[in-house]
Amino acid sequence: MARLPRLTVTGYPHHVILRGNNRQDIFKATADYQRMLDLLAEHSKVQGVDIHAYVLMSNHLHLLVTPQLDQALPKMMQAVGRSYVQVFNKVHGRTGTLWEGRYRSTLIQTDRYLLACMVYIDLNPVRAHMVAQPEDYVWSSHRHYIGQRSDRLVTPHALYWALGNTPFAREAAYAELVQAGISTDQQGALTDATLSGWALGDDRFKASLQVQTERRLSKTKAGRPFSKGDKPVPN
Repeated sequence: MARLPRLTVTGYPHHVILRGNNRQDIFKATADYQRMLDLLAEHSKVQGVDIHAYVLMSNHLHLLVTPQLDQALPKMMQAVGRSYVQVFNKVHGRTGTLWEGRYRSTLIQTDRYLLACMVYIDLNPVRAHMVAQPEDYVWSSHRHYIGQRSDRLVTPHALYWALGNTPFAREAAYAELVQAGISTDQQGALTDATLSGWALGDDRFKASLQVQTERRLSKTKAGRPFSKGDKPVPN
């Protein structure tokens, strides 16, 4: 069966996962982490991609982004992936592939999942038992959002700005969201949708999104494929 193209629509937030091949480390030294951040900063600006949140784990990374131009996200990921591997292989004396195939991504419903996705990303190092608190992990955008540093890579989404009328209020409100965490259902939905490539949101969201893309947004039910001559059965 032919592989579906990635679901990418300008102006919508996307959750992205890029993994190391066979779960091998993609970062071996501090310079590797910094190089990845530099490449993301460079190519997100060139291609027109807003990066709202990120975390660089030892063998994979997560991004929450909004592409502002057509094909901006795949162009950014391709440029970053190729440039990073070239330097990584040279520095660490290796050859061959580093990535587990293509990056995985899903398009998410903003009001329902964007803040939850940010929390999901921030809590990755805690779930992996790498740190006790998300602010203890250096290689994520969490410290930016709680006011502990300024991160040039980050473009806050409008939903973050709506958390408070002052920087302190926004930072405190977001810190509370992260401390509260997300439900197992939300965590599973974000993971499954990203790995499968199906849009994540309610039926109304998917219906409004479908008019903007020819690509299917969710897995079809078993049975005869729907054709244009068929009449939908009323709910």
